[in-house]
Amino acid sequence: MHLYSRQILLDGWDIEAQEKLKLANVLIVGCGGIGCTTAELLARAGVGKITLIDADTVEMSNLQRQIAYSQQDIGFYKAEILAKRLQQINPFIQVESITEKLVSQNAEQLIHAQDLVLDGCDNFETRYLVNQICTQHNIALISASAIGFQGQLFMVAEHSACYECLFPKEQHANESLRCADTGVLATTPNVMASLQAHHALLYLGLNRMALKQKLLLWDGLTMKQRILSFEKDQDCANCQASHTANVI
Repeated sequence: MHLYSRQILLDGWDIEAQEKLKLANVLIVGCGGIGCTTAELLARAGVGKITLIDADTVEMSNLQRQIAYSQQDIGFYKAEILAKRLQQINPFIQVESITEKLVSQNAEQLIHAQDLVLDGCDNFETRYLVNQICTQHNIALISASAIGFQGQLFMVAEHSACYECLFPKEQHANESLRCADTGVLATTPNVMASLQAHHALLYLGLNRMALKQKLLLWDGLTMKQRILSFEKDQDCANCQASHTANVI
């Protein structure tokens, strides 16, 4: 009660909302610039179980923006280092780390039992896979991305448009659009992570879905933010396949 007292004092956020956080299971895909900050904020807020998946190890170039790590962590698995940090921050939650890549062979098992999936990875293949499994199992997904001075955030929920509706696979498969190739300002992923974590708390505690079928665009050069609505693509291969599977 003492740890979460400032949240419980909020108008519209009470002990019931805090209990919902305590009972929630969240999967965080990617423990990089977005994932490590999102994870820490959710741990501090009291999300009951956080599962981290990332096969990468800490590198020197990560330290510029991935605030969970320091030079002594170089060479060690990000997911394991982050899990230890979260347990130190909040010993009242459960944290599980998985040092594997999310692939079709393990994605369904990992995702189907979650209340919410948070995607902050930096490759399109994983993003489309997460979107596919979340859509199939009606698991809420909040996806965040950051590159250069700009970021994006949106939510996929039951019966809503999905990631592939917004970004058709055949048009957005350029894996060169990554921080490792184009660069990113230290603050950009952390801004997007804070927005992602905030939206996650609103959803888990209050069942609010502010960005369902809406795309938030943040421009770090002009400090402007826009929110665009989008609709389900009736020709989306992912949505249509999931709908057929559910009917059967």
